[in-house]
Formats: sequence, C-alpha cells, structure tokens
Amino acid sequence: MAKKKIDCCDDAKYPAHDKELPRLNRISGQLDGVKKMIGQRRYCPEILTQLRAVRSAVNSIEASILETHLDACVTDAFNSGNKQEKQKKINELKELYRRFNE
Repeated sequence: MAKKKIDCCDDAKYPAHDKELPRLNRISGQLDGVKKMIGQRRYCPEILTQLRAVRSAVNSIEASILETHLDACVTDAFNSGNKQEKQKKINELKELYRRFNE
C-alpha cells in the first residue's frame, strides 16, 4: 500500500498534525496522573513506570511528526529542483539529528 502524499505547502504552509492532538491529550492525562501519584506519595517504581510510558508516547509522536516532515516538506524541497532548498533541508535534518542525539 503506497503512502499518501502529504502536501507540505498548502494553505497553511506546513502539514497539519491534528491527528496527534488526541495522543497529546492522553499524555497530558498521564502526566496529571503522575502528579497525583507524587501527591499521594506512591511507590517510586510505580511513578517511574508511568513516566517511562509518557516518554515513550512523546517519542512516538515525535517520530510521527518527523516522518510527516520527511514525507512532505523534505520531499517537496527535493522535488522542487531548487538546490538552495535542498541544502536548507539537509542542514535542517543534520541539526535535528544533533539535537535528538544529545
């Protein structure tokens, strides 16, 4: 099954990430739960387990948004034939890689 092409440069200029909002709301609920656990002085490993779940969920959203960026914005820049745009996207990806690996 071919991936659906996401237009990076539509009316809003950038791809929509609205599908991530329910997941972000779920993460927000998880964080509220962690705060409640801390207030209740719950057992440390229980809190750490929930924090790990939050981190995993955030990483998943991060990966999804990066994939959209590659499928849309980066692909569009490379298909444009504009060397400056291609180099700009390469530099952007290098910087993202550096930041994510700190």
